[in-house]
Amino acid sequence: MEMETLLKYEWGVMMPEFIILGVATILSLIDLFMPKDRNRRPLALFALTGVVVALVSLLSLLSVDVTSILGDTFRLDSFAKAFKILLLLGGALVLLLSLHYEPQEGLLYRGEFYYLFLTALLGAMMMASSGDLITLFVGLELLSISSYILVGLRKKYALANESALKYVISGGIATAITLFGMSYIFGFTGTTNIKEIAQYLNETVDLGHQYVLALAFFLTLIGLSFKLAAAPFHMWAPDVYQGAPTPVTAFLSVVSKTAGFVIVLRLLVSVFAQIPAEGSNSPSMLLSLQDYIAFLAAVTMILGNTIALKQRNVKRMLAYSSIAHAGYVLVAFATLSMFMFDAVWFYLLAYLLMNFGAFAILQVVSAQSQSEDIQVFAGLYKRSPMMAVAMAIFLLSLAGIPGTAGFIGKVNIFLGAFVTEPAHYVLAAIMIATTVVSYVYYFGIFVQMFFRPVEDKRKIEWPIGIIVVVAVCAFGTILFGLFPSIAYDFLGQFDHFSDFLQ
Repeated sequence: MEMETLLKYEWGVMMPEFIILGVATILSLIDLFMPKDRNRRPLALFALTGVVVALVSLLSLLSVDVTSILGDTFRLDSFAKAFKILLLLGGALVLLLSLHYEPQEGLLYRGEFYYLFLTALLGAMMMASSGDLITLFVGLELLSISSYILVGLRKKYALANESALKYVISGGIATAITLFGMSYIFGFTGTTNIKEIAQYLNETVDLGHQYVLALAFFLTLIGLSFKLAAAPFHMWAPDVYQGAPTPVTAFLSVVSKTAGFVIVLRLLVSVFAQIPAEGSNSPSMLLSLQDYIAFLAAVTMILGNTIALKQRNVKRMLAYSSIAHAGYVLVAFATLSMFMFDAVWFYLLAYLLMNFGAFAILQVVSAQSQSEDIQVFAGLYKRSPMMAVAMAIFLLSLAGIPGTAGFIGKVNIFLGAFVTEPAHYVLAAIMIATTVVSYVYYFGIFVQMFFRPVEDKRKIEWPIGIIVVVAVCAFGTILFGLFPSIAYDFLGQFDHFSDFLQ
């Protein structure tokens, strides 16, 4: 009977997760039995192959209707498909970066990196498909615990040890706060299924219940804000980004942040958008809390961009830039326009391309000079013109200059602030002002690359993996900047995520 019950599930919808899990298991066994003196770099190619196969299997599932298995704890809907594509693309780029990463003191545990990274990726993918609080939390912890270890992988590097300790402490506190907020939701509804929670709360109109539910919302949002590195819960990000291996920093800034927004959208929008504010004809509770989310977005944009102005270490600068970009995405969440899912997805795609490209170039340039100071980019145009031009493209996109994917992403979010009632004029104005402020530190790298004399005249060797990452990211940044309809035509098949709560 149990076997018949197991066989009735459509396990094919979990094929991408099964592939990642299988590859991670095989990698751990290979690393365990491989002689210690053998080079672990080929394991990266095996991991990369697994991610590509998982991506292909996911693309083959795009035409599958909404499917729910395991008691509605795992859902394959448009939301899951769209965001898992971003996660797998980011995962592939991280593995290409790691293939050529070689810190000064060496990396003794390179084999562990690959399967720990795949387990983190698996956790993020599970979060995208979670239909239950328990599954959501397990995915979050799988991502978090793997990330803690990855940050401290350079055991002989003092900054890595400090980063890992800070990340574990702040992550543990954030997890506790998130779980506390979820416990209120479970205690109030008596179920952990997100769909059942939404249906139950849709019938809750007692004003006395609003305060408990609002407390649950704020606790959950605050806990998840640590994962997003949203101000004022961003204090861990600069130190962790600086001390972690560069591929891990890129992973935290893009893939992990994407997973954070996945859980925000999957949980908070699913649950709290269904709760009437004061009566059955009133706006939802989420709409009544917009001002608080808008305040969080504004503070995040302002702090991220202003503190970045004083940074000399490029990793720390990109960390504060990452904080600012979290604020931009929170603007879309605060406005709750009908195009919110599309705007968030496109922006995260653009951010994936421009940020991975910037980190790829930083990894090579900083490795040669053993420094991450902004001066390592001095005269880069004379040493490597193509890479300087590529870095310029990524910086222009991060700054939101027309012709790049970053510009289209910001315009979508900016316009979304005006199509809602009431319009968020102040938030849109802050977004414009902070974007202008960001030009200062982004163009500071421009000045170094094109207008400063060369300090290190040694030729830069560009590994093939880095070249592939830079080429793909630069091409994508320009393509989606000039022809954003390509991405939106792809999103069109999801019908604006209309099956989000089916």
